[in-house]
Amino acid sequence: MELYELTIHEAQELLRKGEISAVELTQAVIERIVEVDNQVKAYLTVTPESALEQAREADRRQAAGEDHSLLGIPLAIKDVICTKGVPTTCGSRILENFIPPYDATVIEQLRQRGAVILGKTNMDEFAMGSSTENSAFFPTRNPWDLSRVPGGSSGGSAAALAADECLGALGSDTGGSVRQPAALCGVVGLKPTYGRVSRYGLVAFASSLDQIGPFGKDVTDCTIMLQAIAHYDARDSTSVDVPAPNYAQALVPDIRGMRVGVPREYFVEGMQPGVETAVRSAIEKMADLGAEVDEVSLPHTEYSLPAYYLIAPAEASANLARYDGVKYGYSHPEVEDVWDAYRQTRQNGFGPEVKRRIMLGTYALSAGYYDAYYLKAQKVRTLIKRDFDQAFGKFDVLVAPTSPTVAFKIGEKVDDPLQMYLSDVFTLSLNLAGICGISIPCGFADGLPVGLQIMGDAFAEEVVLRVAYAYEQSTEWHRRRPEL
Repeated sequence: MELYELTIHEAQELLRKGEISAVELTQAVIERIVEVDNQVKAYLTVTPESALEQAREADRRQAAGEDHSLLGIPLAIKDVICTKGVPTTCGSRILENFIPPYDATVIEQLRQRGAVILGKTNMDEFAMGSSTENSAFFPTRNPWDLSRVPGGSSGGSAAALAADECLGALGSDTGGSVRQPAALCGVVGLKPTYGRVSRYGLVAFASSLDQIGPFGKDVTDCTIMLQAIAHYDARDSTSVDVPAPNYAQALVPDIRGMRVGVPREYFVEGMQPGVETAVRSAIEKMADLGAEVDEVSLPHTEYSLPAYYLIAPAEASANLARYDGVKYGYSHPEVEDVWDAYRQTRQNGFGPEVKRRIMLGTYALSAGYYDAYYLKAQKVRTLIKRDFDQAFGKFDVLVAPTSPTVAFKIGEKVDDPLQMYLSDVFTLSLNLAGICGISIPCGFADGLPVGLQIMGDAFAEEVVLRVAYAYEQSTEWHRRRPEL
């Protein structure tokens, strides 16, 4: 086995025993990036010198007797999370040369634990997209089939992990942007409860929906990553002061007697048959493991997509107003006056999907339309949340497909926004409700990975992790890796 193929917990063990060094591990991963990233194109920025310096420091800390879960572990970071001294572009021309003067809270937490940061991964511009084709720079490719998308918007992080170009990664999830690419790339991706992980230093898309989440090669790695970043942060007004439990204690391969709900609204017409077959088979496996499986209804699910595409663009239109060519970021050089400067900067700096969503959101918030659209969408959001509250009164977790299809061809949906938006039809509801969910590999359809989504109530990550771990340990899907 090559060093870059290790999981975080396998590498941890070898580092603690002194059988490998952080420098050797980091060097192996950097060489892997050099070898395959010209095909996958997962990274926007790689910082090999800085990574090796961090690895040397990790080795010094290890020798001094420090013992942290991520000490010497090479990680990739989605390029929407601020990293001091390293470009943070959000996949956009408007921030192409932006270098933050500070680290996001999650980056501070990773550094405290001795993690090695390899670089920044590609993404849909400002996290708006489901395929990583909306990046202003280039599309990322799926390591299982280079002609297909890796999902989005955190496609770079998921593809880097699937291609063994890192041992773990961070993404952000506004409507499925961690879970959907995890499903399409055959890795594990977790969206924590809203408020569980600090958003300080996460460049905002939709502030009431955004949440940073980890990617891992298996559930154990995802758990280690979550433990590192799940902390209260006074700098984030939406951070909730609820102590994080010891998530590792949840990793027991026993779900006998646990109540698993299967929402009938998540099995819809138009779903790829192979996806439904794989997910139904995974649900049967849970029943075999002793879970009590029953059907449940979430009646307002059909309104999730329209509600999301009013609320998220409305918040984006407000959040992205700051990119005006004055304070930082791209500023169009040839302008007549300040109004022309605003127009030209935003016209040339933003890509078509970002402009589409800004216009949608601005319209939804405009005088005369606010009550009819934005306010009504917020009321629907409350109904969606109540559906989940009632379901979690009867069930410990809900299980469903993560995505209605496997990875689609690059270019297949790029000219049809509605078809692209439907890629997230099973993931949006969780963000609207503010609860947690994980996507884990559960099989293949047409030779491509299928993801199983396990949803939990607010701050019930350990319940979700327990079910995910028990299922994972009873199957071999998480061990399959693409050949590059």
